[in-house]
Amino acid sequence: MAWILLLVAGLFEVVWAYSMKLSNGFTHLIYSLITVVMMMASFGLLSVAMRSLPLGTAYTVWTGIGAIGAFIVGIVFLGEQIGLMRVCAAVLIVSGLILMKLSAH
Repeated sequence: MAWILLLVAGLFEVVWAYSMKLSNGFTHLIYSLITVVMMMASFGLLSVAMRSLPLGTAYTVWTGIGAIGAFIVGIVFLGEQIGLMRVCAAVLIVSGLILMKLSAH
């Protein structure tokens, strides 16, 4: 169950990062509210997941989901460029997430 909560927390992190970008420096109220609500939900689920997962594993996986999710959202929705080095960096992040998951007891 902790892994599912952590996954959802990571997805909420992607949502708040995207809505923060759309808030234009917190000048658009709706996107600003979405950002704050998703941040609270993401941090809340992360804290519950950390009850049974090691800190290093939970935090690394949470930030990794957010990083890869933001990378994908940036490409798909914001027209950000896909470069070889960016893709290699994303592959390394995913590799690290897999290793963290495999090393968790």
